[in-house]
Amino acid sequence: MDSPVVALLGAWQTGKTTLAAEVVKNWDGQVHTFDLESKRDRQTLEDPLLVLSQLQGLVVMDEIQHLPEVFPTLRVLADRPDRPATFLVLGSAFPMLLRQNSESLAGRIAFHELTGFSVSEVSSEQVGKLWVRGGFPGSFLAKSNVRSIQWRRDFIRTFLAMEIHQFGTRIDRRLFDEFLYLLVHYHGQTLNETELARALGVARPTVRKYLNMLEAAFVVRILKPWSANIKKRQVKSYMVYIRDTGVLHYLLDITSQRELHRHPKIGASWKGFIIETIIQILGLDERHCYFWATHGGAEIDFVVYRKGSLRGFEVTRTPSPKITPSMRSAMSDLNLSQLDVIHTGPQTFQLDERIRAVAANRILEDI
Repeated sequence: MDSPVVALLGAWQTGKTTLAAEVVKNWDGQVHTFDLESKRDRQTLEDPLLVLSQLQGLVVMDEIQHLPEVFPTLRVLADRPDRPATFLVLGSAFPMLLRQNSESLAGRIAFHELTGFSVSEVSSEQVGKLWVRGGFPGSFLAKSNVRSIQWRRDFIRTFLAMEIHQFGTRIDRRLFDEFLYLLVHYHGQTLNETELARALGVARPTVRKYLNMLEAAFVVRILKPWSANIKKRQVKSYMVYIRDTGVLHYLLDITSQRELHRHPKIGASWKGFIIETIIQILGLDERHCYFWATHGGAEIDFVVYRKGSLRGFEVTRTPSPKITPSMRSAMSDLNLSQLDVIHTGPQTFQLDERIRAVAANRILEDI
């Protein structure tokens, strides 16, 4: 590890602790571990500078979000010229950690997000299973579909019971549970916070608070709208996705691939699955990720902004995609460097000079 501090971040149960154990096993030198969910380990670090400054080798701190006050100490220790210790911190609340690190560890920390299994990690025959069950190891690797569903049920229950307390605010469990089950129906759509608040009987800031918590815990992805300098009225609301399709399907009471193919949310589910796959393949973070839409009906599912240029992605379940007026409008209004239309057909082929039809089964090779 080249940086003095490495942050391994991701949703609960994605395998961060397992991966850290592999790093520990292969580390050549002393290793010290702290589980900050443990009251004993938190008490040990009541004076973090005194304790950590004496350690050499690799220092692993799991569930770092439970002790955010340690970050100023890490800044001091990271600046030591001889660098006697490297710190590996694990956490499941990225925005919280990012705020802490941007203030105290700028230039001293490397971030790595650990997601569930992705298309690049399974065989082509297992992609359908990955879509239905999602990428959480406990769900994807379950010995049967029934056990996979049970794992996702337990995940949701445990998340609601245990994980939300880390945000330091009192939460109405019943209300939060209802919010989550209502939110899935907005998957792949722009979110009307006022409408959702009215349905729950709460104020709009409560909806925003709950949504921020789910985003911070890697359960929800929020796509911001891209705003181009054009005269057309553009959509300004953000779009919401449940990041793991297995969790989405559980919340929608979809228990099999057959049920999924009959469900009205199949298109939105597939779109979310492909967008997450693109994000993982290209190594994107939230600063790169947008969508674009106008009130006149033109829209692009996913827009990536990097190095001063825009690249667009449209996701469809048709095996024979064609150029639409919406695509031409986006190419003109946004000056896209390239537009890839991800489809379910077997081949990748050119539709126009800067528009390709990319087969979903070749997404790893062709994007």
